[in-house]
Amino acid sequence: MKSFKIFFILLVLSISTLTFAQRPEPKKIKVTGKVIDKSSTQPLEYATIVFQSVRNPDIVTGGITDAKGEFNIEINAGNYHVRVEFISFKTIEFKNRNLTSNTDLGTLLLSDDATQLEGVELRAERSTVEIKLDKRVYNVGQDMMVKGGTVSDVLDNVPSVSVDVEGNVSLRGNESVRILIDGRPSNAININDALRLIPADAIDKVEVITNPSARYDAEGGGGILNIILKKGKNQGLNGVITGTVGDPRNYGLTGNINYKSENFNVFSTLGYSDRNSPGRSMTDSKILNPADGTILRYQDERRTNNRLREGYNGNFGAEWFLDATTTWTNTVSYRRDDGRNPDEVLFYDYDINRNLTGIRRRFNDQQSSGENVEYSSNFMKKFKKDGHQLTIDYSTSINKDNDDSFIFDVDNQTTANIQRQTRNLAQLDYVLPITENTRFEAGYRGDFTKVVTDFEVFTDEGSTGEFVFDDTFSNLFEYKEYVNAFYSQFGSKINKFSYLFGLRWEDSNIGVNLLSENNFNNKRYNNFFPSAFFAYEISDKSNVTLSYSRRIQRPRGRFLNPTANLSSNINIFQGNPDLDPAMTHAVDLGYLKRWDKLTFNTSAYINRTDDVFQFIRRESGLIIDGVPQILSGPINLATEYRFGFEFTLNYTPYKWWRLNGNFNFFRNETLGQFNYINSQYQSITIDLDNIATSWFARINSKITLPYKIDFQTNATYNAPQNTAQGRNLGVLSANMALSKDILKDKATLAFNISDVFNSRKRISEINLPQVESYSEFQWRVRQINLSLTYRFNKPKNEKERVPRRENGEDGDFMGKP
Repeated sequence: MKSFKIFFILLVLSISTLTFAQRPEPKKIKVTGKVIDKSSTQPLEYATIVFQSVRNPDIVTGGITDAKGEFNIEINAGNYHVRVEFISFKTIEFKNRNLTSNTDLGTLLLSDDATQLEGVELRAERSTVEIKLDKRVYNVGQDMMVKGGTVSDVLDNVPSVSVDVEGNVSLRGNESVRILIDGRPSNAININDALRLIPADAIDKVEVITNPSARYDAEGGGGILNIILKKGKNQGLNGVITGTVGDPRNYGLTGNINYKSENFNVFSTLGYSDRNSPGRSMTDSKILNPADGTILRYQDERRTNNRLREGYNGNFGAEWFLDATTTWTNTVSYRRDDGRNPDEVLFYDYDINRNLTGIRRRFNDQQSSGENVEYSSNFMKKFKKDGHQLTIDYSTSINKDNDDSFIFDVDNQTTANIQRQTRNLAQLDYVLPITENTRFEAGYRGDFTKVVTDFEVFTDEGSTGEFVFDDTFSNLFEYKEYVNAFYSQFGSKINKFSYLFGLRWEDSNIGVNLLSENNFNNKRYNNFFPSAFFAYEISDKSNVTLSYSRRIQRPRGRFLNPTANLSSNINIFQGNPDLDPAMTHAVDLGYLKRWDKLTFNTSAYINRTDDVFQFIRRESGLIIDGVPQILSGPINLATEYRFGFEFTLNYTPYKWWRLNGNFNFFRNETLGQFNYINSQYQSITIDLDNIATSWFARINSKITLPYKIDFQTNATYNAPQNTAQGRNLGVLSANMALSKDILKDKATLAFNISDVFNSRKRISEINLPQVESYSEFQWRVRQINLSLTYRFNKPKNEKERVPRRENGEDGDFMGKP
């Protein structure tokens, strides 16, 4: 009830804000034009157009140019001083311009200003969160919170995105999300582990696409997150170096460097990290009599571990400008990490009166190593007509992960988990503008992946001291995924109305093979994935959109592999090789409104998913030291309905204070049941029908203090949520950071605290026929970091002169077909 009160208050406040903002306005006019670089004739994106009232100089308004260098700004009619500004270019100024009707300023040519490049400059800082019609772009460069952190820390600050304590990423509460890096699927075997290895300082921005069009891979029923890595574009030699120290142990050094001339651009990112991420968990269980539900005894489980990771990552790339319209880019990336995870579990047994009857210790000393090599190539040809282009992408990668463990318990065990993955990706995209407001797109994508996992368990016989192969959990598992896809799209803009229709066809050839048992399972299916997008421009500052798409979620990795995690021999996770893909129909209705100091974006969405994955807990049938062994893992259920709405606010009350907030409310309804045989050889039916209503909210504040000091705070609250077999409790967490520019703005010193109150946990209650439990799990304790960033030949907030295309994944279709 308390959650609904909070939700109601937030809703009333947002409606009140909108009502107040929509008061009567004076006569409005539109001022248009285009800004280009005089020397290169390239359009200048993010150039600033400033309108200062002649009558009242304190009244200043304006806007920025889009990717084509064009601007269309709505202002009040009157007399203005007009300035056109862009970093390192000479400002153009029009004095006392009488603007009483719609005016086109034409094409404005900006020239280089060499003197500005040598001095200290006044710069307009791009907002941390940019809200666009079909996606939101989170700019990492200005976020002090993630300095010294990883990509997981970055994603956990992105609007609509949550990262739980185990690293699972969800978008608007839905974990069925596709994660791309530079427009391509990650080549990591375990995406959650990979996100914790890539330093945050290597990330430029994150694109949040809640309902992708047919151009995108159909994978991900909940949407797509596209992580864009930093790649320099500034002329000459320039770069950024960031060093970090932290507690618990966190040492890191990341450098980005590039050299650009008229004919080529060479860039590289190198990084080193040495981290310790201590974690802990607890589970208090009541062991019940299955006959009448009375308590037989109690067991408390306490776990502590230290996740030690030392990693190296780097890439080297060259962008070759073959001529004015042709670019060829080649990149080689390498990543290596070595780790150790000493994991200690203590079991405390009590009788029915809570008298201690025994203590048992289980210690898992896990060591791991991983290595990844990737080569990617991108060829882009632009034709004479603006927007007419052809792009070809290719990448190939090899990924190796080794995990070895020595488990000390009543029966000592050793495990070896060796994984090898190869991946090849080919893609072709063609864009043909038919008229100024109409375009056609078509393309092909081939994604070919093979993963082999060799898991071996050896148990100490005790009497002889020899370790004997244990075939109960050992296996050799192979997963093959070959997907060929073709798509086409057609879009147009008619006055204020835009539409985009798309159709994607994917042929999937999936192999799930238990090689150790000669069990081969091939699943071959092909599907059509239609999409439709509509937008209506109410005014220059408000739009409404409606979209539909069909999506797929293929099970992979630990979802399929029956290999168990033996860190605990009582609570065990196992994959399900018989899982089928889940299919989602998604509908999204959105509204965007901009005022001078406020941007409001809201959407309501409905998803229906067939054969959805559901994690269930059940008895294995084994009794370990008098306690039923519990298995957890995924199964396919019939149907899940997901409804929700969210809104995002960007508010700048003053030049020195910026706020952005995100609120998401959702309701899930799951239908299904599961049958199994318990330890008493009884047939048990678990009714998994469940209705869960929950919400989460995040607010971020950044204040510029005197002496060039920035202060940033944010807070996130995840409300309670019912599950099919229990309940997840609410969790509040907060972060804070301070930064100061030094050395004549060439360097920035930043201090941040992640999880200020040490409260970021997963807290849950589970109710099973023979066990009731309460658990708290904390992946990483509070983290404190201090970092120093130094820039050479590169101003702090300088924008790229030539906008970069991210493998065709631009997603901007409304009004720019």
